[in-house]
Amino acid sequence: MLSRVAESVFWLARYMERTNGLLRVLRTNYVASQDEMKEYNWRSVLQTYGYLNPAQIAKIEYDSRAVLQYVLLDRNNDASLINNITRARENAKAVQDHITKEMWHNLNAYYLLIREPQIEQTVKYGDPLTALDALLKHGLFLYGTITMTMTRGEAYNFLNVGQYLERAIISTDVTDIKLKEVGYDLKHEAMLPSLRYLLFSLSGYETYLKSSKGVVECESIMKQVLYNQDFVHSILYCMEHIDRYFKRLHLQSISESYQPVQFLIGKGLSNLKYSSCNLKDGASIKSLLVQTRKDLQQISRALNTNYFGYT
Repeated sequence: MLSRVAESVFWLARYMERTNGLLRVLRTNYVASQDEMKEYNWRSVLQTYGYLNPAQIAKIEYDSRAVLQYVLLDRNNDASLINNITRARENAKAVQDHITKEMWHNLNAYYLLIREPQIEQTVKYGDPLTALDALLKHGLFLYGTITMTMTRGEAYNFLNVGQYLERAIISTDVTDIKLKEVGYDLKHEAMLPSLRYLLFSLSGYETYLKSSKGVVECESIMKQVLYNQDFVHSILYCMEHIDRYFKRLHLQSISESYQPVQFLIGKGLSNLKYSSCNLKDGASIKSLLVQTRKDLQQISRALNTNYFGYT
């Protein structure tokens, strides 16, 4: 496979996973904003998914509809949902010979959906959950189409490496957002509500309730988010799947390109799996998240250098 094709498939997956993760974060935070008795602050979301300066953030940080419009639909926001879907479509268009027609048609339909005037009108004046749920539903339909129609070859492996790399980054960032809201103080009075919303953002609340018998506690929630090998949004699950799908590229790879990336994947997986993180200590969790984010960035840069031709 040509490096430009591999890169397009890889980034197609990353943009789609980023889209799905962002939608879940926005939906969870919007629900939280409606549940709160006091004004809900979107500052941490705007800092993560936008490029506004502090003064610009201050103008809209308590305005849920303005935040949703900026993060969902603002073309001038490089991290907006509409820009992610547009870039995913552009990458898919460049590699149509390597993906299925069903996948292309569904992704193109997703692009048309986000551009419908009704979506913007609903966010501005109607019930934003209706728009968010419609977009989430179509995203899940696209994931199902990929699973059911893509052949398990080189393109599929690059697709999954990109998907799980982005998902690990999202899980790391969303965890950081929620813990940052309480200053990484695990005894803060708002800690448990923040962790509930963290689980909702990662589609893990139902999974947690089934395994914990309804007892909500910080340590067990963090264990699920960081280390649960059966939870598809846990950071360990994602790291193991990056390793799994990258190893499938071994036979199609040049050894000089494969080895440096595989080394960094193994290093990142070991740093996470065998860390001495104290799940009862906020500072220890923060340190692990910082290290994990660094490891993921190194893997991404190594792929750019060794597989996609960037120096």
